[in-house]
Amino acid sequence: MRIEKNTVVSISYRMTDSQGELLEEASAAEPAAYLHGGYDGIFPAVEAALEGKEPGAQIDLLMQPEDAFGDYDENLVRVEDQSLFPANVEVGMQFEGSSEDGHHHLLYTVTDIAEGKVVVDGNHPLAGQSLRLQCQVVDVRAASAEEIAHGHVHGAGGHHHDH
Repeated sequence: MRIEKNTVVSISYRMTDSQGELLEEASAAEPAAYLHGGYDGIFPAVEAALEGKEPGAQIDLLMQPEDAFGDYDENLVRVEDQSLFPANVEVGMQFEGSSEDGHHHLLYTVTDIAEGKVVVDGNHPLAGQSLRLQCQVVDVRAASAEEIAHGHVHGAGGHHHDH
């Protein structure tokens, strides 16, 4: 079966940064699965590269920041009063918050604490970086009507709902 809209694609992959450091991987024994066809389950550049492929196909893709986690946005770095944070706040902790315009839900990482101020960064840790993705198609199957309605994979390797 070929990869097309509304197929569930299982891939094994290795994602590395521009220095070749391993960031994430999934083995053929425990592949990652996503619903193909513009459901935001995977980077659009990867989805485009996989379109029409069959099990066994391999791709090796170098993604620029705009194809991966976006460019680094200095506007997402904020300095907040330390009193807004728990007493045990430390560098590396993450907090959920809204962007300054209130339109976007972001995960902020504490990058510095000094003189009663906490610096938080709402950029993804890999923002501004080029990434290399090497993957192999493990399996392709038709998506169920429920998966299509929900916009994501159910079952092994996919998204699970808590009922």
